[in-house]
Amino acid sequence: MAELDLIRAIQAALTDRGDRTVRFTGDDAAVVRGRPFAVTSIDTVVDGVHFSLATHSPGDVGWKALATALSDIAAMGAEAGEAYVSLILPAGFDSALELVGAMEELAGRCGTTIAGGDVVSGPVLAVTVSVTGWAQDENELTGRDGARAGDLVGVTGELGGSEAGRALLEQGQREGALVRRHLRPEPRLREGRALAAAGATAMIDLSDGLATDAGHLAEASGVELRVRLDSVPCAEGVEAAAAAVGGDDYELLFTIAPDRRAAAEAAARVTWLGDVRAGLGLVLLDADDRPVDGLRGYEHQ
Repeated sequence: MAELDLIRAIQAALTDRGDRTVRFTGDDAAVVRGRPFAVTSIDTVVDGVHFSLATHSPGDVGWKALATALSDIAAMGAEAGEAYVSLILPAGFDSALELVGAMEELAGRCGTTIAGGDVVSGPVLAVTVSVTGWAQDENELTGRDGARAGDLVGVTGELGGSEAGRALLEQGQREGALVRRHLRPEPRLREGRALAAAGATAMIDLSDGLATDAGHLAEASGVELRVRLDSVPCAEGVEAAAAAVGGDDYELLFTIAPDRRAAAEAAARVTWLGDVRAGLGLVLLDADDRPVDGLRGYEHQ
């Protein structure tokens, strides 16, 4: 398909959602009515680095690219708004509409408008997604730096499923809940907003694994997080140590004052992992409260 025909086909596949968008795809730039606070993030996925077309369909790639970006909005407690997509398409790749179609499907589930983008040719398939979330007041949002000694540490959902699914894909399996968990993660937008409203003091999405991302939150807050491995909620068939280091789960790790525990439990399905203390960094504990060393999630080179 010629470039201009592809662009027109992509534009025809997209839907304008909500009342913020003044000018949509088709102009040189999108025009959006803003709220007082815009929350922005950007993510890129590249063939051979973040996925493989040998195990991921083009639709899986598009879904994951948008999901990973929206997960950052979820971790801030913001309402999802608009997404802007840049596609780098290698020679011979003719499934751009399948890729965008899956992205648009997820956008519909999340109340997001894909409001613009760009298409260029390049050596490998790569998708960059910039997303904007919105908040009326700064106090509606939650960062990584608010955890305080005495807070509880909680997490949404189950951990380790995505990494287990990736391993199954490498073995040739294409079906099942774990495989889908890896191919099509769900950004926890509703949970993020609800936990922020419940009083979460700090929050982060688990993209690189609990053992890495909990350390990022502890460092940003200048505290020590103590997490019991036997409390980690594990996906079916996954052991706690593997659940702690597996990446791409996109659940939300958060801290909250003890007197807000009931509010957090009403906001989302959560599991309590430990607490926050004076110090710095993450301490993983076994069932006898002894520190466990050597567990690391994904770390970017």
